[in-house]
Amino acid sequence: MAFARRRPAQLLLARLSRQLRPRRGACAGTMAPDRCFALELPDSSLAHFTLGVDPHGNSEPPGGACRTPGLAAILGPPGRSYSLCLPVAPEAGCAARVRAAKLHQRLLLQLRGCRFQHCQVTRLLSYRPDGQPGSAQHCILLRDPSDHPDTRRALDELLGACGEAPHPHLSDFETDPHGQLWQRLWELRDGRWLQVGCSRVMPAREPALHPVLPDLPSSAVFPHREAARAVLEACTSFIPEARAVLDLIDQCPKKVHKGKYPVIVIEGLDATGKTTVTRSVSDSLNAVLLKSPPSCLGQWRKIFDDEPTIIRRAFYSLGNYIVASEIAKESIHSPVIVDRYWHSTATYAIATEVSGGLQHLPPAHHSIYQWPKDLLKPDLVLLLTVNPVERMKRIEGRGMEKTKEEAELEANSVFRQKVEVSYQRMENPSCHLVDASPSREEVLQTVWNLIRNNCK
Repeated sequence: MAFARRRPAQLLLARLSRQLRPRRGACAGTMAPDRCFALELPDSSLAHFTLGVDPHGNSEPPGGACRTPGLAAILGPPGRSYSLCLPVAPEAGCAARVRAAKLHQRLLLQLRGCRFQHCQVTRLLSYRPDGQPGSAQHCILLRDPSDHPDTRRALDELLGACGEAPHPHLSDFETDPHGQLWQRLWELRDGRWLQVGCSRVMPAREPALHPVLPDLPSSAVFPHREAARAVLEACTSFIPEARAVLDLIDQCPKKVHKGKYPVIVIEGLDATGKTTVTRSVSDSLNAVLLKSPPSCLGQWRKIFDDEPTIIRRAFYSLGNYIVASEIAKESIHSPVIVDRYWHSTATYAIATEVSGGLQHLPPAHHSIYQWPKDLLKPDLVLLLTVNPVERMKRIEGRGMEKTKEEAELEANSVFRQKVEVSYQRMENPSCHLVDASPSREEVLQTVWNLIRNNCK
């Protein structure tokens, strides 16, 4: 059922003023006062805000100046902004998080479809400022620059068709005649959308660490095998291939040990020379060359690449444990060279999930950069680097087909920089940087020097 037809803007604002201002105290109780939001802006900064009523009428949060830009200018007129949030309780299990991620992905795809092509879709994160794991919730901000009535009708139909739990929460934003921004919360009851709450939108202080960090170990950067396995276990009812992957994982011993020969991992973005270096070094050392993800998972990569982050990252994380089992067997008899390993899995997950620019990445020495304790560790990790201009020349010269992540690296320089910085912050083991811009001979000489000095 569509929303009621709108009145002219002046009547709507006057009505909004009458409705909201006398009821401020009552409205404050409709939303948890300790829930905050982080909105990613076009310049890769984050605008933080919260919901409630400040009895003193302050526009700044207590405790100091707020660096958040004017929220009314971001969320208010001209145009209209809507937020769609998927509530997941902090204590919810893995299956609930997977269901929410699937619904979030489906909504994103539909909001980027033809019915909303005139709108802008932006990442929005809801979180508790106490930093407790499980509190972060991925939301969507839909911005309609023209405030067209068809947008609201389309949202009505889209969300009304979401029959399964969790059902998305829908809000929109209004500016009253006094320039204050309010969020109105709507709920679908008996086929009709009813306003069930209203809260004043106020700036919030930026937290010391990105609010998604406490949830990364359960959603993207899995610290051990069982955490990733639980995700795929929750997918077996709707992704048949997940069971096949789990069967392969269950054939791998949970504890494996490296043999007497060295294990060397070569990391780097596409077109940095990984293929050349890995083949040359493996030939010279008479080593076994392995790749992550392993070839046994290759037939299912396209399936899992199209899944939400939590499922996709669990798939690639488990692939590392299959590679570890292969490393353990092969390193008994010969050296092993590995084309990418856990560092790739972790860096791309961090760069994707941590919204905003470089300044929002976890600081150096954060636990998220630590190697999983139950994953076989290599003796040496080399990170090949090439300046962005040279790397793009190589990609265009080779005419290689771009992967989804490669397309993102090309289109979004901030994303590429976050991947590169995350690589450089990895620890235990850390990455040894190798400038792969010089000639092939010079690069290989640098690589050989590092191998000789670190693999005794």
